[in-house]
Amino acid sequence: MLKVSVFPADTYVVVNKTIFNDTERRIINLLYQPIIGSSAVNLYFTLWSFLDKNEIKSLEWTHHHLMVNMGLSLDLIVEAREKLEGIGLVKSFFKKDNINKFIYELYSPISAYEFFNNPLLNVALYNNLGKQEYEKTLSFFKIPRITLTGYEDVTCKFSDIYETSIGNNLNYDYNDIKTSNKPGFEIEPKFNLNDILGMIPSDMLNYKGITKETKNLIYRLSFIYDLNEDGIKYIINNSINEKHNIDKELLKYNSQKYYKFENAGKLPSLIYRNQPEYLRKPVGDISKKAKAIYYFETTSPHDFLYAKNNNTEPNIRELKIIENLMVELNMNPGVVNVLIDYVLRINNNKLVKSFVDTIAAQWVRNKIETVEQAMKLAEKEYKNKKTNIKPNNQVAPVPEWFNKNIEEGNVSLDEEEEFLNKLKEARGEK
Repeated sequence: MLKVSVFPADTYVVVNKTIFNDTERRIINLLYQPIIGSSAVNLYFTLWSFLDKNEIKSLEWTHHHLMVNMGLSLDLIVEAREKLEGIGLVKSFFKKDNINKFIYELYSPISAYEFFNNPLLNVALYNNLGKQEYEKTLSFFKIPRITLTGYEDVTCKFSDIYETSIGNNLNYDYNDIKTSNKPGFEIEPKFNLNDILGMIPSDMLNYKGITKETKNLIYRLSFIYDLNEDGIKYIINNSINEKHNIDKELLKYNSQKYYKFENAGKLPSLIYRNQPEYLRKPVGDISKKAKAIYYFETTSPHDFLYAKNNNTEPNIRELKIIENLMVELNMNPGVVNVLIDYVLRINNNKLVKSFVDTIAAQWVRNKIETVEQAMKLAEKEYKNKKTNIKPNNQVAPVPEWFNKNIEEGNVSLDEEEEFLNKLKEARGEK
């Protein structure tokens, strides 16, 4: 990071790179402020207030004006600005001159959904607020759970209301239209990758072959597997192929292997998580299908597979399949459970990686995030497969939750007890 001295006479211009609304204002106050502090938030909104009436660009101001306006010393203002930069709300640009010039670009915060799913920000918020205040803040951003059982979707489509017409070809440049722009923030790695790569002899590693994508993969793996400098150095050394390039697949494999060796064979904790609260079905529905959804949502993939294996620990090959789905494909836990259940049903209780990966890739392309979405797509695929099967071929047994008739049927007391026992077994409870 280039450290630039700032003086009161130095000028700056504020440039708006996004569209800002009241929801984002609340996100900054409730989610960002506990982490970056009130001075940084005050600076953000102060810079925003200097924008012109079109909220695009400000006049040129001096930092002395900013000091007077905020009642803060220049050191505290610079410290606040750096906090905004580090968390992705501001980007700063510097031009050396007789009087130095700065440009401060303002960006929107990430959504509450993205914030609570970001392990760094989420943990930082929890640590700063404490359990009780964190839970209150989390509940503030939750979508109310409303069951739609018995309701029918009667929403009009665009084509139902509006007529399409062929107009003139519009040859305009739309690239500079404002949008909700979020630059994000970079994770500061625990190591200097260039220093590590510099320790590897040039006759062993082709430095020109190291792409930005490869570096980003190394940083991502270091975060997922909590790798330090020694670990990354060892992994890179053992992931160089015969062409002296870093093999990405070998890099992933060695990262997993190293992590398990250092952690007594355990896999990353991702496979022990269950479906995020905000992606779950609203409570209140007591049909059999709702019970199946609840089971998928509240059971981790590890525990789900444990229950599927008749309360036997899954083998390392099966755990690697789950790990790949959650780490590499970033699939949600509940969706992984539906995928496992679907594959086992249609593939004679065999969990084959290539088969799982093919279906998983399709689900990722379809942006499947919830259990209900996964179940609907699985049902659709099963019906298509059944239609294409020849008369003499056997059809794999269909999962019970494919049957739409069970949506309306309430469960009996015996079925309720059986379901709860199954859930306890999956969680390892007695």
